[in-house]
Amino acid sequence: MLAIKHTLQALPWLLLFAQQAAASGGCDCTTATDGADKQGATKLKLVAIASILTAGAAGVLVPVLGRSMAALRPDGDIFFAVKAFAAGVILATGMVHILPAAFDSFTSPCLHKGGGSRNGFPFAGLVAMTAAMATMVIDSLAAGYYRRSHVSKAQPVDSIDIPDHAGDEEGRTDHVHTQGHSHGEVVIISSPEEASIADTIRHRVVSQVLELGILVHSVIIGVSLGASVRPSTIRPLVGALSFHQFFEGIGLGGCIVQANFKVRATIIMATFFSLTAPVGIVLGIAISSSYNVHSSTAFIIEGVFNSASAGILIYMSLVDLLATDFNNPKLQTNTKLQLMTYLALFLGAGIMSMLAIWA
Repeated sequence: MLAIKHTLQALPWLLLFAQQAAASGGCDCTTATDGADKQGATKLKLVAIASILTAGAAGVLVPVLGRSMAALRPDGDIFFAVKAFAAGVILATGMVHILPAAFDSFTSPCLHKGGGSRNGFPFAGLVAMTAAMATMVIDSLAAGYYRRSHVSKAQPVDSIDIPDHAGDEEGRTDHVHTQGHSHGEVVIISSPEEASIADTIRHRVVSQVLELGILVHSVIIGVSLGASVRPSTIRPLVGALSFHQFFEGIGLGGCIVQANFKVRATIIMATFFSLTAPVGIVLGIAISSSYNVHSSTAFIIEGVFNSASAGILIYMSLVDLLATDFNNPKLQTNTKLQLMTYLALFLGAGIMSMLAIWA
C-alpha cells in the first residue's frame, strides 16, 4: 500500500515529464542551435550553389545539344528511352520526394503547436489533386487556343484558284478539310502539317507547364537549404540535389527539344531552370537570420507549394510524358524498344526514389 501511495503521488510528475519529453522529441519548434555552424554552413551553401547550377545546366543541355547527334534526335529510339528515364525521375520526385514532404508539413506537431487544428484532413492530397486538375484545364485551354489561332489563319477555299482539271481536283481533295462550324467554313489544311503543328503545340504547352511545376519546388528546396545553419544537414543534400536537378533537366530538355522552340526561347527556359534552385539558396541565405523554418506560417506555405508542385509533376509525368510516348505506334510495334523504355522508366524512378534516403 505504501508503494502504491508513493506511486500515485509521483504520477502527476511522471505525466508532466512524459508530456515534455514527447513535445521535445516530436519536434523542436524553436530555432534550434544544436550542431549549428554558420561559417561552415555558408561554405557548403556556396559549394551547393555551384554544384546544383552546373548539374541543372548540364542536364537540360544534354537533350538540347544532343539533337544534332543522330542517336539523340527526338524521333530516335534512344530518345524514347531518355524521355522515359526522365519521366520516371519526375514521377518519383512528385510521389516520393515532394508529396510526402507536403504531408509532413501539414501534420507537423510544430504547426499544431502554433495554433493549427489537428483534424486529420489530408490537405496535402486536396491541394495536389486541385493542382493536377488545374494543370489539366490549363493544358487543354492552351492547346485549344493555339489550335484555334492556327485554324483562323488557314486560307479559305473561296480565295484559292482551284484548277478545273480532274486530276488537279483529285490531287487537291486530299488537302481539303471542312471544319465543323455552323457557317460551314472550308479551309485548306494539309493533314501531315496539321498533325505536326498539333504535336508541336502539345509539346510547347507540356514543356511550359512542366517547367512551372519544377520551378516552384526548386525554389522551395533552395530556400530550405539556404536557411539551414547545420553542415550535417546541408552536406548530404548537395550531392542528392545535384543529381536531382540533373535528371529533371534531362526531362525538361527533352520536352523543349520536341517543342521546337526558337533559340532565344530555348535559352530563356534553360536559364530559368538552371538558376531557380541556386537563386532559392541565395534567398534562403538572405532571410536565414529572420526566417524561422519551424514557424506555423512556414509550414503552411511549404505544405501548400509542395502539394501543388507534386500534383503538377505527377500529372505531367503520367499524362503528358508517359501516356503519350507509351501509346505511340512506333513504340507499341517494337518489342525491343518497349523493353528498353520500360527498363529506363523503372531505372529513373528507382534511382530518384533512392535519393530520398539523403534528400
